[in-house]
Amino acid sequence: MAEIEREAMEYDVVIVGAGPAGLSAAIRLKQLDSDLDVVVLEKGSEVGAHILSGAVLDPCGLDALIPDWKEKGAPLNTPVTEDNFYMMGEAGEVRIPNFPMPPLMNNHGNYIVSMGNVCRWMAEQAEELGVEIFPGMSCSELIYGDSGEVKGVVAGVFGLEPDGSYGPNTEPGMELHGKYVFLSEGVRGSLSKEVIAKYGLSDGKEPQKYGVGMKEIWEIDPAKHKEGTVTHTMGWPLNSNAGGGSFIYHLENNQVYVGFVVHLNYKNPHLYPYMEFQRFKHHPMVAELLKGGKRVAYGARAITEGGWQSMPKLVAPGVALLGCAAGMVNVPRIKGNHNAMLSGKAAAEAAYDAIKAERSGDELAAYETSVREGAIGKDLKMVRNVKPMWSKWGLTASLVLGGLDMWTNNILGLSVFGTLGHGKNDAEATEEASKHQPIDYPKPDGTLSFDRLTNVSFAMTNHEESQPCHLRLGNAETPISVNLPKYDEPAQRYCPAGVYEVLEKDGKPEFVVNFQNCVHCKTCDIKDPSQNITWTTPQGGDGPNYPNM
Repeated sequence: MAEIEREAMEYDVVIVGAGPAGLSAAIRLKQLDSDLDVVVLEKGSEVGAHILSGAVLDPCGLDALIPDWKEKGAPLNTPVTEDNFYMMGEAGEVRIPNFPMPPLMNNHGNYIVSMGNVCRWMAEQAEELGVEIFPGMSCSELIYGDSGEVKGVVAGVFGLEPDGSYGPNTEPGMELHGKYVFLSEGVRGSLSKEVIAKYGLSDGKEPQKYGVGMKEIWEIDPAKHKEGTVTHTMGWPLNSNAGGGSFIYHLENNQVYVGFVVHLNYKNPHLYPYMEFQRFKHHPMVAELLKGGKRVAYGARAITEGGWQSMPKLVAPGVALLGCAAGMVNVPRIKGNHNAMLSGKAAAEAAYDAIKAERSGDELAAYETSVREGAIGKDLKMVRNVKPMWSKWGLTASLVLGGLDMWTNNILGLSVFGTLGHGKNDAEATEEASKHQPIDYPKPDGTLSFDRLTNVSFAMTNHEESQPCHLRLGNAETPISVNLPKYDEPAQRYCPAGVYEVLEKDGKPEFVVNFQNCVHCKTCDIKDPSQNITWTTPQGGDGPNYPNM
């Protein structure tokens, strides 16, 4: 085939992803120099469409970026008024007092927000400053310069043939070149994954760790609604099967975010994270809260959990990793948006200084230093041992020792445990099915709990079925020849959207990929024990369309 010809556009900085990190970088660049040419490329149909709403936001990042955000109408409308922590059993719960909690676990001064709406508002601020934002523009590949530096991206490829080839109706997209490229794709982004591998950015670091977070938005009985209340739980139904827990946030308009996180380093391939979430809602405390209410939205996404010791090198020639693309989530706080914003601001300041000095395509070392020695590094180092303690010693020990470790870090600035390692990655943690008993899950009742496909319809996800499947198998035979006999093909269960099935055809098992169901959580790319599935970006605009709430 002849070489593909594309138009090219030149910018000072090209930003991939209109999440909190990318938008913060764009805003800060234009604050520093209004003449800089800055573009943000977003694969969702609109800014916020792929942002799984519902978070408790520490406003420190917004304070640093836009100090007058209140006057500018930022949608931070629900301050946290009450913090609750519970240890759950099947029939009841025990509240953990707030006073032993390290200060960083206090949500006073934080806000319950829709991050989708926060990002929509940030996009408005960016555009007022002159930032160009192009939604529906998936970035499908990186462009490298003559010296091996990242010099841009290819975006806006549409109409590929089902086998991925170019056909008569294919739009080849365009090249967007920048003096620097910022990757703020979120967790396990395809371009970030390529950059990390190509430049060895994770060499000498601990493996990145992940969880899968599932979330429903419910409208509940006004008599039960307590605006500003934040509740976190641990224990049942996961118990010793897996690490994880829940969150319930009461926002405005009698709505609550009900979420459930399962750490993906679980051993038993029979575990079914989605059904653990559905079972959780039948706990007496949760069931009573939701009784008489209705679910109005659903979504899922992976969460980075490796923290400080898993964060890769953040820069390579011409490129920088921002926010969750690098894994900046504070796991015990279940917060990463503040660090994403701070990382975007820091990257912008490093790029501005470099461009002002007439540099381009080199490593933004100042950004790396700013992250590791500044507020983000301090935030992540303080909690660095909580996740490995949980993985190694279980929930109870991690509560005691992790709490002690956070207190000593907070008071003394050091840990008596040093820095603990994570060990295996999440795919390697999966053990053979023969070592574990299958788990019997109750059938969803259609009132509190729902089957996956019904819930996926509430994510408003959509993929053009004639396009190539964006979930690529390294070897098409592996799911049936290896994963099924060895692990009972866990893709049937770890996917929270019902993408993968094993069906019988002509008396033989067949692996089916229903990619149109995908909500872009990327769990398959992480947890597949054979590492045979690669998530790639589909054409622009496809995927979930989370509601403006």
